[in-house]
Amino acid sequence: MHATRFALTLVVFSVLAPPAVEGAPALARRTWVSGTGNDSHPCTRVEPCLTFGGAMQKTEDGGEIDALDAGDFGQLTITKSLTIDGGSGKVASVLVTTANSVAIAVNAGPTDAVTLRNLSLTGANRSSGPASEGIWLIEAGTLHIEHCAITGMGLNGIAIKPNAQPAQGSQVFIEDTVSQDNGGDGLLVEGTGTNVSVSVSNSRFTGNAGAGIFSGSYSRTTVRNSESSGNASQGFLAQANTGTANLDVVESLATNNGEQGMQAGGAGAASVVRAANVTLFANGSGFVIKSGGKIYSFGNNNNGSGGKPNETITPQ
Repeated sequence: MHATRFALTLVVFSVLAPPAVEGAPALARRTWVSGTGNDSHPCTRVEPCLTFGGAMQKTEDGGEIDALDAGDFGQLTITKSLTIDGGSGKVASVLVTTANSVAIAVNAGPTDAVTLRNLSLTGANRSSGPASEGIWLIEAGTLHIEHCAITGMGLNGIAIKPNAQPAQGSQVFIEDTVSQDNGGDGLLVEGTGTNVSVSVSNSRFTGNAGAGIFSGSYSRTTVRNSESSGNASQGFLAQANTGTANLDVVESLATNNGEQGMQAGGAGAASVVRAANVTLFANGSGFVIKSGGKIYSFGNNNNGSGGKPNETITPQ
């Protein structure tokens, strides 16, 4: 039985733009933050700000915030199209020590595009730390998560769980990202009446207290060349209460998960998994179908330690 999905209402740290003042300087296309900056600065490269929140107030819609060096740049709610780049090789981080909070929440408009790149988001500790999430998509048209590491959150590492969505559904792209040692799922995907679409590539979801990747109600999740291992529950789980859960997994690995390597169903609504070139090793069990679930195999998966495909799919 998978752990109950967390439904805690989280406090979102909003950073609101100040009211327009006649004669105030125009917002910049690009702003900068530094561990030695100050939010009273104009957020230029020469005079950087200290926090992402301070820089966002001075960045125009569709602009970019860049980190000059390492630092803890503070929790943030993004309310417009924006790119945040921590800089390759630097440690641009957000530390979460407050209960019921989010490192970075995305609460933008239905056509807004947000990119989070080269960031380290760290919670206090999944077992004794506050209830927290790393990245939470509340609303946006498109969200890109690239080259990020999310560790030790009390709840989920990445929660793609919009409260509201554009008519076509939100689009999320996760690339070269690690979500590990969190108190819930490494990645939680769940829509609200309209499908939310998530594409994952070259990423790892390991050591989480829930599932590595959970694709829930009104979800379309595609995973390629990724690993979901060492999680307390499932490696890959499609499980919908309403709507349909769709989870497609290609060229990926699940090993040493406490329960199933890959599961479809278990909550009543239709839950569909499609698997191609998936390897499951040393899990509590391999491919498992529960109520409302279906697993479609392309005939080239490996369930066990044999050197050839062995695809026993077990209804429960």
